[in-house]
Amino acid sequence: ISSPFSFRPNISTPMFKKIKPGSRTESVVWGCLSFIGLVLLWQVLVIVTGTKLFPGPFVVLSRFFEAFVVPLGPYTLVGHVLWSLSRVLVGYTLAAVLGITLGLTMGWFPVVQAIFKPLFDLLRPIAPLAWIPLAILWLGIEERSKYFLIFVASFVPFTLNAYAGAVKTDRQLIGASRMLGSTERQLFFKIVVPSSVPSIFSGAQVALSNAWMTMLAAEMIRSSYGIGWVIIAGQQINDMSQMIAGMLAIGIVGFLLASGMRLLERRLLVWNNQGR
Repeated sequence: ISSPFSFRPNISTPMFKKIKPGSRTESVVWGCLSFIGLVLLWQVLVIVTGTKLFPGPFVVLSRFFEAFVVPLGPYTLVGHVLWSLSRVLVGYTLAAVLGITLGLTMGWFPVVQAIFKPLFDLLRPIAPLAWIPLAILWLGIEERSKYFLIFVASFVPFTLNAYAGAVKTDRQLIGASRMLGSTERQLFFKIVVPSSVPSIFSGAQVALSNAWMTMLAAEMIRSSYGIGWVIIAGQQINDMSQMIAGMLAIGIVGFLLASGMRLLERRLLVWNNQGR
């Protein structure tokens, strides 16, 4: 029974055909609107409260873009970002090589699992930031301690997901390959490693996020350049706009890294539902 107060949009009209529900265009539109709404709400709160301790969004954005030209300490904002990314790259790459190797071998070779799995399970719950005092004591306050902390933060996700991928390899496929005369070496490199790639990519995304956050914490403790240093330097001179501009740079770079990893996964794993 229709009611004069009910309204049901006609989805066949051109207005509703332009944007499909759940489409990428719709996601972009709503994302932009939410960002604009956040900026407006931020500005309204600053005006209503009249606080001078927290700068408005346009002041922060102006300082953010100004930092691309005017140096903050030894480098501009782009230079600090590149230094932070270089630190992440070193620790992340080392963790990827060792973590994937350990995870795959633990998942396939019982002897390796018996030796290393108990040690890994013992160290895995320890948060990366808990290693900071030991890292400084062992490696000093320069770059090596930062590389070590980033390595620890990335190593666990890589190892866990590589191990899970190796363990979940299709046993029927392995049995069929053995019946056809495949050696253990062929089974490992031809079946176990390829079938573990989707799980490894999932671990790579988590590891990248952990590495980025841990790097910022390490830079805030002791550094002369980097995004973490930008925030601490702003705190030391009581420059709130510089601190928030640094936080904004952290969010943008983190978003770009996560988006790039997802795009890489979709391109390389088109054959897998998880990578679409």
